[in-house]
Amino acid sequence: PYLPDAKTSKGTWGTGRGPWSSAGVTSMNAAVRAVVRVGIYTGAKVYFVHEGYQGLVDGGDNIKEATWESVSMMLQLGGTVIGSARCQDFRTREGRLKAARNLVKRGITNLCVIGGDGSLTGADTFRAEWSGLLADLVKTGGITADEAKKSSFLNIVGMVGSIDNDFCGTDMTIGTDSALHRIMEIVDAITTTAQSHQRTFVLEVMGRHCGYLALVTSLACGADWVFIPESPPEDDWEDHLCRRLTETRGRGSRLNIIIVAEGAIDKHGKAITSEDIKSLVVKRLGYDTRVTILGHVQRGGTPSAFDRILGSRMGVEAVMALLEGTPDSPACVVSLSGNQAVRLPLMECVQVTKDVTTAMKEGRFDDAVKLRGSLEVLKYSGYNLAVLNVGAPAAGMNAAVRSTVRIGIIHGHRMLAVHDGFEGLAEGKEIGWAGVGGWTGLGGSKLGTKRTLPKKYFEQISATINDFSIHGLIIIGGFEAFTGSLEMIDGRAKFEELCIPICVIPATVSNNVPGSDFSIGADTALNTITMTCDRIKQSAAGTKRRVFIIETMGGYCGYLATMAGLAAGADAAYIYEDPFTIRDLQINVEHLTEKMKTTVKRGLVLRFVPSVPSLTAVRGMVLYFHRNEKCNDNYTTDFIFNLYSEEGKGIFDCRKNVLGHMQQGGTPTPFDRNFGTKMGTKAVAWISGKIKECSRHGRIFANTADSACLLGMRRRSLVFQPLAELKEQTDFDHRLPKEQWWLKLRPILKILAKYKIDLDTSEKAHLEHIMRKRVSMESNI
Repeated sequence: PYLPDAKTSKGTWGTGRGPWSSAGVTSMNAAVRAVVRVGIYTGAKVYFVHEGYQGLVDGGDNIKEATWESVSMMLQLGGTVIGSARCQDFRTREGRLKAARNLVKRGITNLCVIGGDGSLTGADTFRAEWSGLLADLVKTGGITADEAKKSSFLNIVGMVGSIDNDFCGTDMTIGTDSALHRIMEIVDAITTTAQSHQRTFVLEVMGRHCGYLALVTSLACGADWVFIPESPPEDDWEDHLCRRLTETRGRGSRLNIIIVAEGAIDKHGKAITSEDIKSLVVKRLGYDTRVTILGHVQRGGTPSAFDRILGSRMGVEAVMALLEGTPDSPACVVSLSGNQAVRLPLMECVQVTKDVTTAMKEGRFDDAVKLRGSLEVLKYSGYNLAVLNVGAPAAGMNAAVRSTVRIGIIHGHRMLAVHDGFEGLAEGKEIGWAGVGGWTGLGGSKLGTKRTLPKKYFEQISATINDFSIHGLIIIGGFEAFTGSLEMIDGRAKFEELCIPICVIPATVSNNVPGSDFSIGADTALNTITMTCDRIKQSAAGTKRRVFIIETMGGYCGYLATMAGLAAGADAAYIYEDPFTIRDLQINVEHLTEKMKTTVKRGLVLRFVPSVPSLTAVRGMVLYFHRNEKCNDNYTTDFIFNLYSEEGKGIFDCRKNVLGHMQQGGTPTPFDRNFGTKMGTKAVAWISGKIKECSRHGRIFANTADSACLLGMRRRSLVFQPLAELKEQTDFDHRLPKEQWWLKLRPILKILAKYKIDLDTSEKAHLEHIMRKRVSMESNI
C-alpha cells in the first residue's frame, strides 16, 4: 500500500534457513527481520519456517505466520531465532512433495532462503521440480486442482549466510564480518600474553575450503605467516617459515603469530595442521609455542554493525526481487558487489563455487585463486615516499600507515614518517619495517595528527620536501586531509617543490570525505555506537516505558546517526541532510505513543550534533532516537529531550545519552584494519606509477589534475579520483559531499520502524551474470 511504483504481488511468503548446515550464522536475524517487515509493508502475508527445510517437510507449527512484533528485539541476537537443522528428508522427492503440500495449503508462493551453497542448491532444485510436484500432489489428492492453479509457480530468492565467505558472486556473506570480530577479539588478547612471554602462537580458524577468514585475520593482526587451502606453500615452506620467524625475532619482536585455516594443505594435498606447525617451530627453533583452535566461538556472539546493515539491505533487496518475480525469472541470489546490492543467477554462483572446490581437488590452485579473485602487486624501486595523518584520529589509520610503509619498502622505496600532520612536514624522519610493527590493531594515530592546514607552512614544507628529496605524499585523514591537499595543489603555482604526486586516503569517523562511500574509522565508530545501544536496550528491558535519546558525532554529516539507527533498530534519526520541523517531532512523539500500546514496548531515536548520538528506550519497548550533533541549531538534544519528557508524561519517561569522543577511540574493527591495509597497498602502487610517469631527466614535475588524487570506494570498486574534480562535488561550508549514497537507506530505517512512508524503488538491482561481474572487478584492480 505504500510502494507506489512496485508491483505488489501480495502473495504469502516463507522465510527460512537451508537444510544442509545446522549452524545459525550471526546476523541472519537482521535479514529475517528485514524480510518480514518489508514484506508486511508491501501488503504480503509472511511466514516463518522454523528448523530449515525440516520445518518445510514436517509442516504444522514449524510454519507460522510472522507479525511485526515477532521480529522485535532480534537485531542484537546471534544465530538465528527461527532455527536451522540438517534435513535428509528434503534430499528425497518424497520429502519435497511434503514440503510442497505444506506451502500450497498455506498459499505460500515465494520462498526466501538464507544459507550456503547447499541450502541454495536445494531451493533451486525445489523450484525446478515445482510443477511436477504439484501434478503428483493433485493425482494423489494431496491438493486440489484449484489450489495447484493458485500456486502454479514458486519464486525463490537466496541470501548467503556463511562465516567462511566462500560463496562466489558476493564480496561478503552475512555473518563473515561478525566472525572476524570474534577472531580479532581473541587474537588481540593472545597478542598481549605472547609479547609478555616471547611466545609463538599458532591460531587455527575456520575455513575447510576457503581461506578468507585466515587471510583477512593475518592482514588485520600483522601475522608472520598464513596457511590457506587455495594457495598451498612451496615444498620448502618449513625452511622458509623458520627463516621468517628468526628474522622477525632478530628485529626485536617479542612474538610470532601464525594463522592456519582448518583446511590448509600442501601442494600434494596433505593436510597442514596447527599441531604440525607447532612441532616444527619447537623442534627447529626451540621457541615457546602454543596452539589455539578457535572453533565454534567464531559463529557466535553479537553481530557486528556491518552485518546488521548488510543483512537489512540484503533483506530489503530480496523482497524487491520477490515482488518483481515472474514464472520466467530464474532463481536469484542477492549479493554485495563493492557497496552495491546486485542480483545474480543462483545456480551460476553455485556452479562457480563448486568449480573452486573441484580445482583445488585436482591441484589447479592457480585456477582456484583466480576464481576466488586475485590481486596483482606491482613492483617499483628507488623513490622517497612520505606518509602523514591529518585531521582527527580514526581507528584504522595505523593499519593504513603500516601497510603503506611495508608495501613501500617491498617496492624498494625509502619511507619517511611525518609526525603531527602538515605541521610535521616541516621536519622528516625515516621509518623502517620494524617501526610500524604491531600497528594494525592500535587505535588512534601513532604518527600523531592535527587539523592544521598547510598553506601557512608552504615555505617550510617546500624546504623539507627538497631536503629529504620527497618524491610523493600519501596523506591519510579526514576532511582536513582533503582540503589541505587542495591547498597543496594551489601552492604548486608558487612552490615548485609541491609539484609531486599526492594521494589522499580518507580516514574519519564522520565518513564525510567526498569521493568515497566509506572512510577508515567509520566502521569502528559505528560499532561503538551500536554496542552502546545494545547495552541501553538491555538496561531498559528491566525498566518500564522508558525512552532514550542518543547524540552521535559527525559534524553536519548524518552517516553515523543513520547507520547506527539502522543497525540498532532506531525509531528515528535526526540529521542535518534531512531537514525536520516541529511537526515532524510531533509525529515521532505520536508514533511512539501508539507504539507503547502494542506488545513491542521498545523504541530508539538518534540525534546528530557536533560530536555525539541520540537514543530512546521503553520497557520491552526501547525507543532509540539517534540525533546527529549538528542536525539543527534550534532543535537541540536538550530540546528534543524536554519535548519527549513533556509529551510522554503518564505514558513513558525519557533519558538522554551523549556518547562523545568514545566514538573515536578503541581498537579498530576487522573491516577498518582490512580496509586500511588495502587502501595503503593500492596507494603505494598508484603513487609509484605516477612518480614514474611524471619523471623527466631525473626530476619529478607533477602539475596535472590526475597527479593529485583521492582513493575511495565508489559503488563497486576502489578508484582514484582527481581532487580538483571532487572539489566541484563538495559543500565546503558544511564539510559534506553534495551527494551521499547512504541517504537512500533512510526510508528503510523508517519502514522498519513502522512509519507509513513511500519507498523509492527507481534505483534497484538488476539480474547480472557472475562471469561478467568477475571480469569487470578484475579490470578495476
